[in-house]
Amino acid sequence: MTEIVIILEDIDPVVFFGTNNSLLDKIRSFFPKIKIMARGNEVKCMGEESEITVFAEKFNGLIEYYHKYHRLDEQDIEKYFFDAEHMKSASKGEFEQTIVFGTSGKPVRARTVNQLLLVNNYKTNDLIIAEGPAGTGKTYTSIALAVKSLKEKEVKKIILTRPAVEAGERLGFLPGDMKEKLDPYLQPLYDALHDMLPFKKLETWLEDGTVEIVPIGFMRGRTLENAVVILDEAQNATMNQLKMFLTRMGVNSKFIMTGDTTQIDLPRKSESGLLQAMRILNDIEGISIIKFDERDIVRHKLVKRIVRAYENEENPQKGPENKQTATD
Repeated sequence: MTEIVIILEDIDPVVFFGTNNSLLDKIRSFFPKIKIMARGNEVKCMGEESEITVFAEKFNGLIEYYHKYHRLDEQDIEKYFFDAEHMKSASKGEFEQTIVFGTSGKPVRARTVNQLLLVNNYKTNDLIIAEGPAGTGKTYTSIALAVKSLKEKEVKKIILTRPAVEAGERLGFLPGDMKEKLDPYLQPLYDALHDMLPFKKLETWLEDGTVEIVPIGFMRGRTLENAVVILDEAQNATMNQLKMFLTRMGVNSKFIMTGDTTQIDLPRKSESGLLQAMRILNDIEGISIIKFDERDIVRHKLVKRIVRAYENEENPQKGPENKQTATD
């Protein structure tokens, strides 16, 4: 049995451990074999030497993180223990790099390891495939990169597109002309743009074609040059649609495809062009495939638990350990 004491220097224990020791309890949940006690600014822990060694390294890493960012919450702790790369990147200050400033002046930055990977790979690859569950910031980060490129005159236009798959609804029953019927499917793209561009500027760019938001079917026959082109909800593009889309790539263009292969609304999942593209484009130079997961979810904390619960339901072979995690 090994015992060590770690002292919190220049840290308010109430802030670091959380109200009623809620953050300390979160840390304890990752080390069930160790007895961890806090008194004032001291943390005493007892357990097997190998376990204590790992705990001390991790705990001191959290202290460094707190000293750098003067904050600590449950999300920080989860990201740290689930994904050490997140904290390595944080300690280097990589998450402080602003992609673009939003309309309220708030900086838009990568907030997770895979978002940061998307930002870095954008610099060196002309086609990026970002696949993963809802709420991981795939599309939002991609649009921020596109807005940055347009503002810095690296490209002349942004084209955002989605498949007009009905997801349980029928277009024919929606009121209005074709544009009015399609706009609800494209609304998330408008929302992201409104976060990053002043209303009048966005309206002007939409009117003069600097920013286009169109269904994927409208891409046929075009060559897209000097543009950032983002295909959202790519899992709902058929194989033929995706092949057509990818062959639109022209000079000085960057293509980003985002999607979630667990939410395919096509009649047969095997028809998804995204699944095929991830399989056959994996080893081509200039193409980056990034797989987001639950650690990248930046919406309400329940979204992460919901995603886990559905994964466990669809993949029962993962076992009871994951099922317990879904309710942590």
